[in-house]
Amino acid sequence: MNDRTDQPPKCFSLEEANLRLPLVRAIVKDIVTLFSDLHDRRERLNELRTRSEHSEYRDEVEAMERELEADIETLDTFVAELSDLGAELKDPLTGLVDFRTLVDDREAYLCWKFDEDQIGWWHELDAGFSGRRPVSELQETVSATSTGSHDTAHDSGPDNDGS
Repeated sequence: MNDRTDQPPKCFSLEEANLRLPLVRAIVKDIVTLFSDLHDRRERLNELRTRSEHSEYRDEVEAMERELEADIETLDTFVAELSDLGAELKDPLTGLVDFRTLVDDREAYLCWKFDEDQIGWWHELDAGFSGRRPVSELQETVSATSTGSHDTAHDSGPDNDGS
Protein backbone atom coordinates (compact mmCIF):
# COMPACT_ATOMS: atom_id res chain seq x y z
CA MET A 1 0.00 0.00 0.00
CA ASN A 2 1.33 3.42 -0.95
CA ASP A 3 1.37 6.03 1.85
CA ARG A 4 1.66 8.83 -0.72
CA THR A 5 -1.93 8.68 -1.91
CA ASP A 6 -2.03 12.47 -2.40
CA GLN A 7 0.61 12.26 -5.14
CA PRO A 8 -0.13 10.69 -8.52
CA PRO A 9 2.19 7.82 -9.45
CA LYS A 10 5.18 8.76 -11.58
CA CYS A 11 4.89 7.87 -15.23
CA PHE A 12 8.05 6.63 -16.94
CA SER A 13 9.25 6.73 -20.49
CA LEU A 14 10.56 3.40 -21.76
CA GLU A 15 14.11 4.75 -21.50
CA GLU A 16 13.62 5.93 -17.90
CA ALA A 17 12.18 2.58 -16.84
CA ASN A 18 14.97 0.62 -18.54
CA LEU A 19 17.57 2.80 -16.80
CA ARG A 20 16.13 1.68 -13.45
CA LEU A 21 16.30 -2.01 -14.33
CA PRO A 22 19.76 -2.77 -12.88
CA LEU A 23 18.63 -1.73 -9.40
CA VAL A 24 15.11 -3.12 -9.88
CA ARG A 25 16.60 -6.43 -11.07
CA ALA A 26 18.79 -6.70 -7.95
CA ILE A 27 15.84 -6.03 -5.64
CA VAL A 28 13.53 -8.38 -7.55
CA LYS A 29 16.17 -11.13 -7.40
CA ASP A 30 16.14 -10.80 -3.61
CA ILE A 31 12.33 -10.82 -3.58
CA VAL A 32 11.99 -13.91 -5.80
CA THR A 33 14.62 -15.81 -3.80
CA LEU A 34 13.20 -14.85 -0.40
CA PHE A 35 9.58 -15.42 -1.47
CA SER A 36 10.37 -18.94 -2.68
CA ASP A 37 12.30 -19.68 0.51
CA LEU A 38 9.43 -18.34 2.64
CA HIS A 39 6.99 -20.57 0.79
CA ASP A 40 9.13 -23.66 1.44
CA ARG A 41 9.62 -22.79 5.10
CA ARG A 42 5.89 -22.14 5.59
CA GLU A 43 5.18 -25.65 4.31
CA ARG A 44 7.77 -27.10 6.69
CA LEU A 45 6.33 -25.04 9.54
CA ASN A 46 2.82 -26.31 8.82
CA GLU A 47 4.14 -29.88 8.95
CA LEU A 48 5.82 -29.19 12.28
CA ARG A 49 2.70 -27.54 13.68
CA THR A 50 0.75 -30.75 13.13
CA ARG A 51 3.39 -32.51 15.21
CA SER A 52 3.82 -29.69 17.73
CA GLU A 53 1.76 -31.50 20.29
CA HIS A 54 5.04 -33.28 20.93
CA SER A 55 7.19 -30.97 23.01
CA GLU A 56 10.33 -31.81 21.04
CA TYR A 57 9.02 -29.75 18.07
CA ARG A 58 7.56 -26.82 20.00
CA ASP A 59 10.86 -24.91 20.32
CA GLU A 60 11.65 -25.46 16.64
CA VAL A 61 8.18 -24.24 15.62
CA GLU A 62 8.50 -21.09 17.72
CA ALA A 63 11.97 -20.35 16.33
CA MET A 64 10.75 -20.86 12.75
CA GLU A 65 7.77 -18.57 13.36
CA ARG A 66 10.08 -15.79 14.58
CA GLU A 67 12.39 -16.25 11.59
CA LEU A 68 9.45 -16.20 9.19
CA GLU A 69 8.11 -12.99 10.72
CA ALA A 70 11.51 -11.33 10.38
CA ASP A 71 11.87 -12.46 6.77
CA ILE A 72 8.36 -11.27 5.92
CA GLU A 73 9.37 -7.84 7.22
CA THR A 74 12.48 -8.01 5.03
CA LEU A 75 10.31 -8.92 2.03
CA ASP A 76 8.05 -5.95 2.79
CA THR A 77 11.14 -3.72 2.87
CA PHE A 78 12.21 -4.97 -0.58
CA VAL A 79 8.73 -4.28 -1.97
CA ALA A 80 8.83 -0.77 -0.45
CA GLU A 81 12.21 -0.18 -2.13
CA LEU A 82 10.66 -1.09 -5.48
CA SER A 83 7.76 1.23 -4.81
CA ASP A 84 10.16 4.05 -3.97
CA LEU A 85 11.74 3.51 -7.40
CA GLY A 86 8.31 3.79 -9.02
CA ALA A 87 8.03 0.08 -9.80
CA GLU A 88 4.98 -1.99 -8.85
CA LEU A 89 5.55 -5.64 -7.93
CA LYS A 90 2.79 -7.75 -9.47
CA ASP A 91 4.05 -11.30 -8.80
CA PRO A 92 6.79 -12.11 -6.27
CA LEU A 93 7.11 -15.68 -7.54
CA THR A 94 8.01 -14.79 -11.14
CA GLY A 95 9.40 -11.30 -10.50
CA LEU A 96 6.73 -9.53 -12.54
CA VAL A 97 7.01 -5.74 -12.27
CA ASP A 98 5.10 -2.88 -13.88
CA PHE A 99 6.07 0.77 -14.40
CA ARG A 100 3.34 3.31 -15.07
CA THR A 101 3.57 5.14 -18.36
CA LEU A 102 1.39 7.22 -20.64
CA VAL A 103 0.13 5.92 -23.97
CA ASP A 104 -1.94 8.39 -25.98
CA ASP A 105 -2.53 10.42 -22.79
CA ARG A 106 -3.84 7.32 -20.95
CA GLU A 107 -2.09 5.60 -18.08
CA ALA A 108 -0.76 2.15 -18.95
CA TYR A 109 1.98 -0.15 -17.70
CA LEU A 110 5.41 -0.97 -19.05
CA CYS A 111 5.73 -4.64 -18.09
CA TRP A 112 8.92 -6.52 -17.16
CA LYS A 113 9.71 -9.96 -15.78
CA PHE A 114 12.85 -10.95 -13.90
CA ASP A 115 14.04 -13.26 -16.68
CA GLU A 116 13.84 -10.54 -19.36
CA ASP A 117 16.87 -8.44 -20.35
CA GLN A 118 14.92 -5.22 -20.78
CA ILE A 119 11.38 -3.93 -20.88
CA GLY A 120 9.83 -5.29 -24.04
CA TRP A 121 6.13 -5.23 -23.20
CA TRP A 122 3.31 -2.93 -22.17
CA HIS A 123 -0.38 -3.32 -21.35
CA GLU A 124 -3.43 -1.30 -20.41
CA LEU A 125 -3.97 -0.84 -16.66
CA ASP A 126 -6.79 -3.37 -16.59
CA ALA A 127 -5.38 -5.84 -19.15
CA GLY A 128 -2.85 -7.62 -16.95
CA PHE A 129 -0.06 -9.93 -18.02
CA SER A 130 -2.19 -11.77 -20.58
CA GLY A 131 -2.78 -8.46 -22.37
CA ARG A 132 0.92 -7.70 -22.86
CA ARG A 133 1.83 -6.18 -26.20
CA PRO A 134 5.30 -5.43 -27.61
CA VAL A 135 6.65 -1.96 -26.84
CA SER A 136 7.87 -1.71 -30.43
CA GLU A 137 4.33 -0.82 -31.47
CA LEU A 138 4.30 2.30 -29.33
CA GLN A 139 7.89 3.18 -28.49
CA GLU A 140 7.81 6.72 -29.92
CA THR A 141 4.50 7.54 -28.25
CA VAL A 142 5.65 6.33 -24.81
CA SER A 143 8.90 8.27 -24.96
CA ALA A 144 7.20 11.49 -25.99
CA THR A 145 4.13 11.48 -23.75
CA SER A 146 5.84 10.30 -20.59
CA THR A 147 8.34 13.12 -20.62
CA GLY A 148 5.77 15.72 -21.53
CA SER A 149 7.47 16.53 -24.82
CA HIS A 150 5.68 16.74 -28.12
CA ASP A 151 6.10 13.87 -30.56
CA THR A 152 7.28 15.72 -33.65
CA ALA A 153 7.88 12.51 -35.57
CA HIS A 154 4.19 12.48 -36.44
CA ASP A 155 3.66 16.26 -36.57
CA SER A 156 2.65 17.55 -39.96
CA GLY A 157 2.84 21.20 -38.91
CA PRO A 158 4.74 23.88 -40.85
CA ASP A 159 7.88 23.57 -38.69
CA ASN A 160 8.27 19.86 -39.42
CA ASP A 161 9.10 19.00 -43.00
CA GLY A 162 9.39 15.32 -42.13
CA SER A 163 13.19 15.21 -42.32
